[in-house]
Amino acid sequence: MKQLFRILFMPLFWLWKFLSSGLSVLSNLLFLALVLAILTVAFYTPKIDVPAACALVVSPAGDIVEERSPMDPMTRILGHLSGTPLEKDTFLQDILDGVNAASGDARIKMLVINTNRMGGASLDQLRAIGTAVEAFKKTGKEVIALGDSFNQAQYYLASWADKIYLHPMGAVDIRGFSVFRLYLREMLDKLAINMHVFRVGTFKSAVEPFLRNDMSPEDREANSLWLGNLWQVYRDDIVRHRKLDAEVFVDNVNQMVTQLASVGGDRGRLAVATGLVDGLKSHQELEQLLKEHIGVSADAKSFRHIALSDYLQTFPSSYVDTKGKKELIGIIAASGNILPGEGAVGQIGADDLIKRIRKARQDQRIKAIVLRITTGGGSALASELIRQELAQAKKEGKIVVVSMGAMAASGGYWLAADADLIVAAPTTLTGSIGIFGAVPTVEKTLANLGIHGDGVGTTDIAHFGNPATTMSPEEETALHMEVMQGYRRFIDIVAQGRKMRPEQVEKIAEGRVWDGTTALKLGLVDKLGNLEEAIAEAAKLAKVPEENGLFIELTPDNYLERFKRVEQPIEALLARLTGSAALPVSLRRTAQEQFDFLLPAADPRGLYAHSLVPLSALRFR
Repeated sequence: MKQLFRILFMPLFWLWKFLSSGLSVLSNLLFLALVLAILTVAFYTPKIDVPAACALVVSPAGDIVEERSPMDPMTRILGHLSGTPLEKDTFLQDILDGVNAASGDARIKMLVINTNRMGGASLDQLRAIGTAVEAFKKTGKEVIALGDSFNQAQYYLASWADKIYLHPMGAVDIRGFSVFRLYLREMLDKLAINMHVFRVGTFKSAVEPFLRNDMSPEDREANSLWLGNLWQVYRDDIVRHRKLDAEVFVDNVNQMVTQLASVGGDRGRLAVATGLVDGLKSHQELEQLLKEHIGVSADAKSFRHIALSDYLQTFPSSYVDTKGKKELIGIIAASGNILPGEGAVGQIGADDLIKRIRKARQDQRIKAIVLRITTGGGSALASELIRQELAQAKKEGKIVVVSMGAMAASGGYWLAADADLIVAAPTTLTGSIGIFGAVPTVEKTLANLGIHGDGVGTTDIAHFGNPATTMSPEEETALHMEVMQGYRRFIDIVAQGRKMRPEQVEKIAEGRVWDGTTALKLGLVDKLGNLEEAIAEAAKLAKVPEENGLFIELTPDNYLERFKRVEQPIEALLARLTGSAALPVSLRRTAQEQFDFLLPAADPRGLYAHSLVPLSALRFR
């Protein structure tokens, strides 16, 4: 019987084995084909031909940034799920490379700037682009800017063009600059949260949101000063570019409602009437205008042009190619609140930044380090750890130059003070030399809920740091002494680094924020300029060709690092599900920037060197 079953089922067995192996082979072939397709897409670089006598089209998408932040497919998917699709940021150096190369490229006859998809940018970033546009114009080539509508940042960039065209239903939305903070005193009182604050400095207003419901006169005075200086730069550049009268320009902004009534509420007509744009044109009219100016493309579908992203593939990028270069300048960019450990996107994690500085320090080819820093400050400990790593680089013979972005204040100045040279833009906010401590306790909150804490300890200070208990006078005294010691440490670091007497530093300290021009007069910075000028200064000091710069970036190499990049869309998705997405974006951004450095892990001692000027106030839109 067994033999009979074997005879009957043997053919079926071999048939099944054949079919299953066939399916396995087929699946393997499909998998290999998929891998091959992915590799082909990843490594295939199509040949880019630059048309003769064409226009270079620069269309920034998203915020203009100085650190590359790659966006993987998962990030985009989560962004779309959250209802807030994310634009990929535009790397500032890419724009500068493209415009600079086009200046000397005989094939490029015109520059077209399209600002429709551009997000936020700081004044110093836009001025760097504007300087490149000015150089392009000096070669005799025309620059045209166009937009469906212009916010303040978009219009400032457009103002560097020879001609500006606006959509008939568009507007130029210039409102002036402001700084907005959230004040929590009443909320803390209602929640019965005791915020124990310790600060040094008349102008150290970073703690005001915990102590007040409005801006203090001292803070209003300081903010008005630097805001006025930034507004003057913005105003003067625009009236110079557009050949306008400065007083008339400011009057038009202040009297916008009255002016708008005079043209029947038509913002487009108002922009033409006030000289802000040269004409109103639809997309079709613009297309025809550009065809007449530069010619028709080979497929006759558009004007003859090449996009910046394509043009960049036709020549090497700046500060990435080290072939044949034995001596280099390491360039490191970092922006956001300063925190211990590894920071997420938009933060300066001390560990991450130290790794990059150490990488430059240990590379024998690198003779100078240029640190491009944009921050309002953060953890005092994290700032000190970064400063010590820079000091070690100097000790080992590296030249250290700090290039300040829109802001390098408080903790940002702490870590920069020892540099061989500090370069700031006229519009940079810096200084804010001061320190504070902020420790919340919730014993009253818990008591209101019927929760009471009690316990026993082996020493008189075992309860120190317990947020559920009332802070004792002894603990308050200890924290106050720590803050005072931290402030003296800050003063000494600045005095030593800037070769000043401590009493000189104290006169310009006390948490006061200064713009770059004033900081130069006070001796807090050595020169006014942008990143390229800082690199040139580093090259002189290190006796290295300035074109030998190299961006030092840490590539995410594990799933944890990759996960950090999807943090933003995940938060947006959760916000959408919980309803908090209904809050205005500007309000959510202000709250996050103002308080994320105060999270429990932000500083182990609760000591902060932060100006609390939100970066969004300087990355205007």
